[in-house]
Amino acid sequence: MRRSSGESIAKIGDLAAEVGIKRIHMLAWRDLADVEAGGSELHSATVASLWSEAGIEVMMRASYAQGSPPETTRDGYTVIRRAGRYLVFPRAVISELLGRHGRRDGLVEIWNGVPFFSPIWARGPRVTWLHHVHEEMWPMVLPPNLARAGQILEGRIAPPFYRRSAVVTLSESSRHDIMSRLRLPAENIQVVPPGIGASFTPGGTRSDSPMVLGVGRLMPSKAFDSLIEAMLEVRLTIPNARLVIVGEGHERDMLERRITELGAEEWCELAGRVRDEELLDLYRSTWVVASASRSEGWGMTITEAAACGTPSVATRISGHVDAIDDQATGLLAEADDLAPALSRILSDDGLRDQLGKEAGMRAARFSWERTAYDTLEVLAAQCR
Repeated sequence: MRRSSGESIAKIGDLAAEVGIKRIHMLAWRDLADVEAGGSELHSATVASLWSEAGIEVMMRASYAQGSPPETTRDGYTVIRRAGRYLVFPRAVISELLGRHGRRDGLVEIWNGVPFFSPIWARGPRVTWLHHVHEEMWPMVLPPNLARAGQILEGRIAPPFYRRSAVVTLSESSRHDIMSRLRLPAENIQVVPPGIGASFTPGGTRSDSPMVLGVGRLMPSKAFDSLIEAMLEVRLTIPNARLVIVGEGHERDMLERRITELGAEEWCELAGRVRDEELLDLYRSTWVVASASRSEGWGMTITEAAACGTPSVATRISGHVDAIDDQATGLLAEADDLAPALSRILSDDGLRDQLGKEAGMRAARFSWERTAYDTLEVLAAQCR
């Protein structure tokens, strides 16, 4: 449970009271209990808990999560998990239309590839959270025909219904993608960056040997196989460099095979899911955090590491270009040039220390309380 500022929470509560928001419904594909939960689920869970702490009654509707009850309370807000990955969309809409979850003063739709089409059926104040466009991700996770259908749904069918909707995204680069690819009006899209947990602070000691850390779901868009291959090149000049990858996902078996094929068992570790305390220790002990991801709305692991005084190397894509101030808090590189960037930062102590210091100072600007307030402000504007 994160620590929060009483003053910041009071401001959220005052804003909600000002516009008459007492109860918010959130529609999500997955919630934080899902085994494949990632940054989107962490974002929604954290904001929901802060809104709840401020006195707002929050209900999140999501799909069934393996091993989790169909209804529970987490950090003060209600989570209802019913239906599978695909049926959650029509069933959640039907439940809202029938009023099964009670009245609401505001609706948050989290558009994670497949939309709930709230502009068609929802009345009253509402906002859509769209962290990034999924155009490149569809072919990575679905067969060609289904991938094409997903791209058409996201890129052509859904956008016209959202042209008058208030949209919140995480970064300026994602806002530009939404404008250019989905053709949504610029004036309707607000940028609210994600926060950083208060526990992410400098401390501990760095690893004795050069260490690179990757954090995220083991899924195709994260391209951890490319990161492993980049590290193979790094080790030609820095032979004692090692890689630790934190996270779980359906690509674990593939990554294990790739590690074996490359003979990387001695220097590449798949650590799986780790406790929060272990992740903090890893952020503090690693020399650099790396991301080879092909699609991001921001890159929360980058700013979490930054708050611990650790710089990053990441692909030059939307989201990353906002999370990293290139050459100041970390290094951005094309997908094929990750190895030289990693080698540079691992071999230059002065550069690494300077980037880490700047990263820590920039990270101090972000907080989850600010994120929760600013996202609520977009919904409050609909009430006004």
